[in-house]
Amino acid sequence: MSVIQPRQTHFPIVQALVDAGVHPLLARIYAARGVRRRDELDYTLSGLIPPDALTGAHEAALLLADAIEAGARMVVVADYDCDGATACAVALRGLRAMGADVHYLVPNRFEYGYGLTPAIVELAARMEPELIITVDNGIASVEGVAAARSLGIATLITDHHLPGEALPEADVIVNPNQPGCDFPSKSLAGVGVMFYVLLALRAEMRERGVFTQRPEPNLGNLLDLVALGTVADVVKLDRNNRILVSQGLARMRGGRMQPGVRALFAAAGRDASRASSFDLGFALGPRLNAAGRLSDMSLGIECLVTDDTARALNIAQDLDRLNRERRDIEQGMQEDALARLMDFDPGETLSVSLYEPDWHQGVIGIVAGRIKEKLNRPTFAFARGQNGELKGSGRSIPDLHLRDALDLVSKRRPELLLRFGGHAAAAGVTIRDTDHAEFTAVFEDVVQELLGDTDITRRIATDGGLESAWMSLDAARLLEQDVWGHGFPAPVFSDVFRVDKQRLLKEKHLKLQVSKNGQRFDAIQFNFADAAPGQIHAAYRLSANEYNGVTSLQLMFEHFEPA
Repeated sequence: MSVIQPRQTHFPIVQALVDAGVHPLLARIYAARGVRRRDELDYTLSGLIPPDALTGAHEAALLLADAIEAGARMVVVADYDCDGATACAVALRGLRAMGADVHYLVPNRFEYGYGLTPAIVELAARMEPELIITVDNGIASVEGVAAARSLGIATLITDHHLPGEALPEADVIVNPNQPGCDFPSKSLAGVGVMFYVLLALRAEMRERGVFTQRPEPNLGNLLDLVALGTVADVVKLDRNNRILVSQGLARMRGGRMQPGVRALFAAAGRDASRASSFDLGFALGPRLNAAGRLSDMSLGIECLVTDDTARALNIAQDLDRLNRERRDIEQGMQEDALARLMDFDPGETLSVSLYEPDWHQGVIGIVAGRIKEKLNRPTFAFARGQNGELKGSGRSIPDLHLRDALDLVSKRRPELLLRFGGHAAAAGVTIRDTDHAEFTAVFEDVVQELLGDTDITRRIATDGGLESAWMSLDAARLLEQDVWGHGFPAPVFSDVFRVDKQRLLKEKHLKLQVSKNGQRFDAIQFNFADAAPGQIHAAYRLSANEYNGVTSLQLMFEHFEPA
C-alpha cells in the first residue's frame, strides 16, 4: 500500500528565500528540503569543505608525492560499479597529470568478488607495483592489505563504505566514515574521496615547488567524472556533494567533458548541453554499470580514460549493447520474481528473500530494488556464485539500516554469513548455497526486531499541489537544471485529475491524457498496466518530453489512487 503525503511548507522561510531573489517555485521546493538561506544554494567550488578536513588526505598526499618523486609504480584497484569506474578514471587522469607511473586493475565480480582480497593482491603483484591504491573499496580488506604488506607493497585505501570491527593495517586510509574522522560530509562517494585526495596531493606538490617544472593540473576538468559517479552511486546529496555534481553538470553543458562521457551521452541519445542529474543516474550510469554486471568493468574504465574520440564512441556503443542485454535479463528475472510473489501475502512478514538457481549474479541488485519498491520491504535477491556459494544483493526501506541488520545477523549466527558489507540502503552478502532458508528466517527475525511496530506503509512525499501557471514546459526546464538525488529529492507534486483517455504502450506502460482546471496534459506511468479510474489523485513529476523533434510537457506519474 502507498500513501501520498505532502511535505510541510515553511512559509516564512519560503518568503525569505523569495525576498533573497530565489524563484518562487524553487523557494517552496528548497524550503521543504531544509534550505534556510540563499547562500546554501551557492554551488561555487569555493564552498567545498577543504581537503585538510578529511582525515588521512594529507598523509595520502605525502605518500603519493614521495612515490611520484621516486618514480614508483602504482596500481589502482577499482570496484566494478559506476562509482568505482569513475573513481579509477579520476585517479588515473589526476595522478598521470602529476607525473605518476600509474596503472589499474579491476576485479571480475564473478571470478574474484569484491574488494582487495589476497587473490587480487596476487594478481596486482604481477604488475610489480610499489604502491596499491584502492578506490571505492578496501575499508574491509584486512586480509588483502596484510597480503600486500607481506609482499613489501605499500597500500593506500580510499573508500567511503562503512568499516567493520577491524580496520586494515594500510599505510594510509582515507574514508570519511572511518572512526575518528570529523569530515562534515559523510556522504562522499568513492569518486569524491579520490578527488579530495588529488586536491590534497596537488597542494602538497605545489608546496614542494613541483609545478615550477611542469604545468599545474586543473583538477576541475575531472568534475564531470566526479558528478557521474556521485549521482550513480545514489549517495546523499548534501551541500558538498551538490557542489561537486553542479560543477560537473555545468562542465557537461558547456561541452567540457571527457571523450568517454561525451560518447555515453551520444550512445544514450541524450543532449549533453541539457545534462541533468536524471541523465547521470538513469542514462549514463546504467550503461557503465552494465559492463561490471555482465562483462568486465575495464571496458567502462577504458571508455573514461581514453582521449581518442573514435575509441570512446566505439566503447560507448558496446556499453549500450550490454545495457540492452542487461535490461532483457533483468526483465526476465523480475517477471520470475513477481510470478513467485503473485499470491504472496506478506501478512506479518517484514522482509523478502528470493533465490533462483538461474538468476544472473550481475542483475540481482536491480531486481531486489524493483521488488522492494513494489512491496516496500527490505529485500534480498540471491544468485548462484562459485564454490557452493550464493551471492545476495539487498535493498532497504528508509526505516531499516541494511548493513547494520546484516551485522546483527552475523552476531546472532557467526557461521551463517561468509562475507557482507554495504550501506544503509544497499548491501551485499555471501552465504553457502545450503543456507538460504536459514538466512531468510534469521534476517526476518532481525528485521522484526529492528522495525518493531514501525508503520512500513510506503509514503510518497510530494511538494503538494502545483498552481496552473507552473504546469508548463518552462517550469519543467527550470527544475531539470538543478541538482536532485538521494537526500535532495527531485520535485514531485500531487493533484486531482480527470482521466480523459488511457491506453497501454508495449503492454506495460500506462499512457494517459488527463485534465485539471480546464487544462489538458499528457501523462505516463512506466511499468504500470492497471487501468485508471475516472478521477485520480496522482503524484507526478514535470518532464520535458521530446518526440519527432517536438518538445512538450509530460507528467510522469509516480503513483495514483482513486480521488
